[in-house]
Amino acid sequence: MTQKIRVIVQIVMIFVIVIAGVAGFYVLKSSRQSLSRQESPVSLPIVRTVPVTIGDLDMVISGEGTVRPLAEVQVVPQVSGKILQISRELVNGGIFKKGDLLLAIEPDDYEIAATQARAGLREAESAYQSVLQESQAAVSEWNSLHPDTQAPPLVARQPQLKAARAQLEAQRANLEKARLNLERTRIYAPFDCRVSAEQVDAGQYVAPGQSLATVYSTEAVEIVVPMESRALQWLDVPGFTTDQNQGSEVDVTADTAGRKSQWKGRVVRTQGKINENTRMVSLVIRVNDPFGKIPPLTVGQFAMVEIFGHKISDATVIPRAALREQNTVWAVDPQESRLYIRKAEIAHIGSRGVVVQSGLNPGEHVAVSVVKAVTDGMKVQYVDSTQ
Repeated sequence: MTQKIRVIVQIVMIFVIVIAGVAGFYVLKSSRQSLSRQESPVSLPIVRTVPVTIGDLDMVISGEGTVRPLAEVQVVPQVSGKILQISRELVNGGIFKKGDLLLAIEPDDYEIAATQARAGLREAESAYQSVLQESQAAVSEWNSLHPDTQAPPLVARQPQLKAARAQLEAQRANLEKARLNLERTRIYAPFDCRVSAEQVDAGQYVAPGQSLATVYSTEAVEIVVPMESRALQWLDVPGFTTDQNQGSEVDVTADTAGRKSQWKGRVVRTQGKINENTRMVSLVIRVNDPFGKIPPLTVGQFAMVEIFGHKISDATVIPRAALREQNTVWAVDPQESRLYIRKAEIAHIGSRGVVVQSGLNPGEHVAVSVVKAVTDGMKVQYVDSTQ
């Protein structure tokens, strides 16, 4: 094959390849389907919700405070002298029953004073009887001489009789005072009590009015709980929300000796003034017989209280996370999967959550999660957090 024929054959093969490629391109182009424009599906916001249960609800108001004594007094002597005897229980933390002997002061001087007062009384009685007989004799003699006239006071010895009678009364008072001073040498517990401080020892000389110990009553204790004034409308507070003497029942819980113990109490009153800084009302709760079980409810202890108030109809409790600004809630209709912004009437916000009186319907849910750009009636995808 000559060089010329070889070149012609190569040119012909190139044309054939080009023509085949062009033909294939048009075949592929004619068989391709045209692309249509498609819209991507819109994703709905996901919210976490809790279902709403509406019905009768017993209001329970929670609070906290410090246990205080119902009565606390200082033990002071009314007479002076040397301490002769001290009870073994007269130490910080000691417990006494009403009438138990706390301490005794040396009584010798007061026994002598009582003996002298008795002698003075006998002498005054004798003097009074002598003047009385003289008066009666003088009046009898006057009547015999002057039967139609009354004996003058001086003749009847009335001034001397009054003076003797006054002296007799004074001696009786002296004896009574001596007896009181003698009794006061022994100091007894004024009520069932516990000692919170003592500063006296045997042999110590004490004077009237000197503080020897401090005791507080164990018959009852009180807990002062700061409370918003609005919350008291659901409670029975004697002299404040009711004219009855019996207040709302209270459960008192305290952590004592490594375990939680509970006592029953009642609301008895409010303190006389509202706090000027916080505008809170100080509610006073009384617990009787705080030392009736072991461990006891002791003074100075921190305690939690739950006060049982009135019953509310058609109310519900929702989590605090469900309450939005300006007391609004996001109600979710599970049938429509739509979110509605509602104004809620709040009765109380406490440890159990938010008590709502109105603004929600049975069967609805409330949103507890945050959603950006919320609008009233927007479609959402809700997830029940309780499941």
